[in-house]
Amino acid sequence: MEKIELNNKVIFVTGAAGFIGSNLVKRLIKDVKDATIVGIDNMNDYYDVSLKDFRLDGLNKLDGNNGNKWIFVKGDIADKATIDGIFEKYEPAVVVNLAAQAGVRYSITNPDAYIQSNLIGFYNILEACRHWPVEHLVYASSSSVYGSNKKVPYSTDDKVDNPVSLYAATKKSNELMAHAYSKLYNIPSTGLRFFTVYGPAGRPDMAYFGFTNKLVKGETIQIFNFGNCMRDFTFVDDIVEGVVRIMQGAPEKKTGDDGLPLPPYAVYNIGNNSPENLLNFVDILQQELIRAKVLPEDYDFEAHKKLVPMQPGDVPTTFADTSALERDFGFKPSTSLRQGLRAFAEWYASFYKKQD
Repeated sequence: MEKIELNNKVIFVTGAAGFIGSNLVKRLIKDVKDATIVGIDNMNDYYDVSLKDFRLDGLNKLDGNNGNKWIFVKGDIADKATIDGIFEKYEPAVVVNLAAQAGVRYSITNPDAYIQSNLIGFYNILEACRHWPVEHLVYASSSSVYGSNKKVPYSTDDKVDNPVSLYAATKKSNELMAHAYSKLYNIPSTGLRFFTVYGPAGRPDMAYFGFTNKLVKGETIQIFNFGNCMRDFTFVDDIVEGVVRIMQGAPEKKTGDDGLPLPPYAVYNIGNNSPENLLNFVDILQQELIRAKVLPEDYDFEAHKKLVPMQPGDVPTTFADTSALERDFGFKPSTSLRQGLRAFAEWYASFYKKQD
C-alpha cells in the first residue's frame, strides 16, 4: 500500500454538498493542513435543496481553517468540459468521487438520471484521472451491488453479477470501469461499498428521515417486507473516518510478469457489521424523536404504522463483512443505532425549528 500525504495537496471531492460529501469536506478542512479542497455539486432538486444549502453554508464558514482553502464549483460531473476544466486548473492529487444519483426506487422511475451521473459522470472522472494523473482515486460504490445474495455477511470476495436495480447495476459498472482504467493507465483506485448511511442532515429519501417527516405530519409510515428487513445502518461519522483513512492508503503500483501494470485496484465494505431489524430500528427512532421533542410523548405510533410487502429493487438483508477494512486500515465502524439516531433527532429538532 502506498502512503498518501493529504497535507499541502489539492483534493477534489465530487458531490460536495451531498450528505457524505459535505461531512467528508468538513472533516478534511478541520484535520488536514495547507490543502486546497475543491468541491463540485450540481445542487439538483432530487430532494430539498435547502438541506444542500445548509451543508454548504457550514463548509463556507470553515474556509481558511488550518491554512486550508475551500473552493466550491456549482456544476455537473456529467459535463466533460467542467470536469476537464477543474483538473486542468487545479491538478488534484487525490480525487473522491461521491457525486451520484442515489436511491434504489428512484432508479425505476427516472433511469436517465442514473446513466448521466453514475456512468457518464464517472467516465468523465476516470478520463480526467488518465490525462492529469492522480495519486489516488477513491469512489463510492454501494452495498446494493450484492443484490439478493443469500450468503451473509457480504464480502468483497463474493460474486456480484446479479443486481436487482439499475442503481446497483451502475455502481457495479463503476467498479468495472475503475478496474479497466487502473489496469490500462496504472491509476490507483479504491471503491467503497457503503451500507445504509444515516445521520444529521442526511438524505430525506432514506427511511429514518422519510419516516420522521411523515410522523411529524401525522401520516402513516410503510414498513416494507412486513418489518422483516435487516439493514446494516452505518453512522455518517464512521463512513467519513473510513474514507479519510482509505484516501491515505492507495493500492500499490506493481508490474506483472508480462511487464504490464497489475491494476492498483481495491474495493472495501464500510458498514457497521451489525444488521438491525427494521421494526427495532423504528422503535429506537420513535423513542429518540420523543426524547428530542420532535414528537409528543403521547404520540400513537401504532396508528401510524403499516406493514406492507417488499418493494421492487429492495433486498431483505444487508450485512457488511468489514474484515478487510480492519486488516488494512485498523478501523471498524462502531457507532450504535441509538447514538446515531439520537444525533439525527437532535439535529432534526433544531434544523426544522429554525425553518418554522
